[in-house]
Amino acid sequence: MKNIKLLNKIAACGTEEFDPAAYTVGEDISAPQAIMVRSAAMHDMEFGSELEAIARAGAGVNNIPVDTCADKGIVVFNTPGANANGVKELAIAALLLASRNIVDGINWAGTLETDVAKSVEKGKSKFAGCEIKGKTLGVIGLGAIGGLANAAREMGMNVIGCDPFMTVNAAWKLSRGVKSAATYEDIYKSADYITLHVPATPQTKNMISAQTLAMMKDGVKIINLSRADLVCADDVKAAIASGK
Repeated sequence: MKNIKLLNKIAACGTEEFDPAAYTVGEDISAPQAIMVRSAAMHDMEFGSELEAIARAGAGVNNIPVDTCADKGIVVFNTPGANANGVKELAIAALLLASRNIVDGINWAGTLETDVAKSVEKGKSKFAGCEIKGKTLGVIGLGAIGGLANAAREMGMNVIGCDPFMTVNAAWKLSRGVKSAATYEDIYKSADYITLHVPATPQTKNMISAQTLAMMKDGVKIINLSRADLVCADDVKAAIASGK
């Protein structure tokens, strides 16, 4: 019998794949041979000698002490692309939310009590925002989420992408209308919207900072559905306050 410890909630459609006659799966597991994790931080965890493998239900492994695991002979693997469609849909939603004042409009509509239809007709122009058609979207990271670039093209956006590590297989799936940017700086300088889809590494930490924000257009919209470490939050707050 193998013991598999869950550090986060894992969908039943995944855990039910394990034969209960051969595996015990749950959160209250001691001395596990395997661990399944999503975002839980593992860098300060102690690993028993019986631990053989850690599975990351997602792409990034920055929450796992990979070097320590390598020294101990613990196999670490991820599941790139497993949630790619979900992230693509959320990124599209974020594009629209960043453009059309939808949230403010909903909140305002919730305050209306009388003559609602008349009030909406009179006040809705305050929440019009702008269309994304014809705007330029810069996609940084074109792996499993590359479908976002294709969807943005279908919505009439100009799309440029940069991914120094893109595979041939990922390239085959991209629309021929997606333009290639030689560097991230090319995207920073030309995009109206920038969406980040890269792992958290020492090289990508704070890739959105005061220095890179200064290269961008005024009013640029930035979407980060990857890792918080990609963005220097204080620099973004300052840019928002300044109107950048």
